[in-house]
Amino acid sequence: MGCDGGTIPKRHELVKGPKKVEKVDKNAELAAKWKYCALSQERLRRPIVACDLGRLYNKDAVIEYLLDKSAERPNAEAVTHIRGIKDIKELNLTDNPEWEGERRNAKGDRYEDIHCGMFICPVVGLEMNGKHRFCYLQTCGCVFSDRALKEVKTEICHKCGDPFKDEDIVVLNGTKEEVEKLKDRMDERRAKAKTKKTKKSKAAETVSTPSETKEDTESPPVDATGTSSLQNGGESSQSAVAGPSGSSGSSKATKSSTTSATKRSIQDMKEKSEAFKSLFTTHSSAKRTKDQTSNWVTHTPYHF
Repeated sequence: MGCDGGTIPKRHELVKGPKKVEKVDKNAELAAKWKYCALSQERLRRPIVACDLGRLYNKDAVIEYLLDKSAERPNAEAVTHIRGIKDIKELNLTDNPEWEGERRNAKGDRYEDIHCGMFICPVVGLEMNGKHRFCYLQTCGCVFSDRALKEVKTEICHKCGDPFKDEDIVVLNGTKEEVEKLKDRMDERRAKAKTKKTKKSKAAETVSTPSETKEDTESPPVDATGTSSLQNGGESSQSAVAGPSGSSGSSKATKSSTTSATKRSIQDMKEKSEAFKSLFTTHSSAKRTKDQTSNWVTHTPYHF
């Protein structure tokens, strides 16, 4: 028995078995995570930012998302946890001197290393291509390999010198378990920030609306001499009750003496120069005689 043309079919052509599960190419998966933006799927270019879950983005793509969240995007699920600019951190990356990038054309006449990364660890020199575990610090944004942080244990950043804690270390493109831990840590941090804001708002409300106490309602005690003692500083002030005429006259005299002492003509100041004094209308050069003045009111009247 044969088909058209006298060919004999084989068993695998007639009997179809179960479909093979398609496996994802690891190299393509690593390149998608470490060389392309998680939101726009464009090639990573500076400035590069990272979120609390350790995903890499182009800063321009994140800003466009925050400005217009209603627009349809292919990977909008990757940025649902980003609420504002404060939820991302700009990374301080170290360039790889062996990375040529777009400087040379791929003609196929030479070997191309697919695993060559754009950035490296400044301490150990490992390439950031997905084969090695990398982390970044939330305090300063510097990026290091996990090996460098383990071998050189310190509480100061190796690159910029800023202090950090173990809680500030975020793994870049980690596994599902690591992402879940980072998500729990992010939720705890946001819950603490909310409690702090509520406490500050309550404190501000209590300060703006002071409680009415007996001290506010009661008037300060008055002595026999007509002076009321202040509780805060212990200073005495005259009461509202009018005293004799002699006291009022003395108060007027003191006021006039103080005003005369404070007011002083610029022309009487000896430490000032004549050029400075001539800037004012009280100077003799600014005064005019009766012949120089006119009865007409000009645009800028200058009468003395």
